[in-house]
Amino acid sequence: MPAERELFVGLMSGTSLDGIDAVLARFGTDPVPTLLASHRHPIPADLRSELAILTRPGEDELRRMARADVRFGRLLAEAACALLEAAGTAGESIRAIGSHGQTLRHWPDGETPTTLQIGDPNIIAQRTGITTVADFRRRDMAAGGQGAPLVPAFHQAVLRQPGENRAILNIGGIANLTLLPADGTATRGFDTGPGNALLDAWIRRHRHQSHDADGAWAASGEVHPDLLAALLADPYFRAAPPKSTGRDHFHLDWARARWPGLDRLDPADVMATFLELTAVSIRDALQASAPATTRLLVCGGGVHNTRLMQRLQALLPAMTVESTASVGLDPDWIEAMAFAWLARETLAGRPGNLPAATGARQAVVLGAIYPG
Repeated sequence: MPAERELFVGLMSGTSLDGIDAVLARFGTDPVPTLLASHRHPIPADLRSELAILTRPGEDELRRMARADVRFGRLLAEAACALLEAAGTAGESIRAIGSHGQTLRHWPDGETPTTLQIGDPNIIAQRTGITTVADFRRRDMAAGGQGAPLVPAFHQAVLRQPGENRAILNIGGIANLTLLPADGTATRGFDTGPGNALLDAWIRRHRHQSHDADGAWAASGEVHPDLLAALLADPYFRAAPPKSTGRDHFHLDWARARWPGLDRLDPADVMATFLELTAVSIRDALQASAPATTRLLVCGGGVHNTRLMQRLQALLPAMTVESTASVGLDPDWIEAMAFAWLARETLAGRPGNLPAATGARQAVVLGAIYPG
């Protein structure tokens, strides 16, 4: 296959709803892909608000979801086109787009497990003229898995280091871990609980800001021990992997239900406690599942929260806690690169899930292909 046909676009919009990450990646013989270009595409405020509302039960959901599916599909196509224009790359040279879409609901348990990502891939393929691979999660569910996390397969391919017990921590709206044992045994992965979701929602409510830069507001408050204990009492934190979750579980009303007086507390103290919840739940998950880990590589938006990174290092003194930039991978674009990689695996007919991470009965080829 000509080298130019090994160019893929990855599109990712995570639980933080802070924009669409778009990457242009080149894949070759080296297991680590080359990031050629990146672009963060804004989500209009009204659509972002609608998507946040749609993660919870509400009125006229089916019509509203269908409209959001179309609007977000158009936006994903815009993001891909903007990326390629900025990179000076013709669409004809792209083998495929891998689009995660936007998760609205994630219900991996019970008799009818399902997950819902919107952003119509028909629109992406039609508007870009590029073959699009999407709907990655449900095939894993059909094989008995949770449909998440899927990124551990990419982490295993590009970040495993023989002889080193590594863990990869992605902190988006939800935080998730990939465990890469030094001895080459099975890679595992799971969601630990809230990452930035509660932090972003709380500062948006009280200060009308999208995020807490450097964790400065959280650092100004004091952790409320009883509130922290009440939040950590949620059964999810004690559940054994494989497990996955989302914004439809961890949100401000969830915190209010566990502590009815939440809004009467000092807002800075609540912020400090939410940050500590993220850090402690990650610490507990690592100690329970991979206590021999020596290096924790962090990616996602949370890597820029100085206070959170400091708390992780303080809670995990025996580990080196650092950005994935230390191993040559930009922490802001890893998930989008993962979905470019997953699209490549799908077109090659190779499985993209890791049963040890998702709980699936077998490894399966993921996603549906929409020709350009």
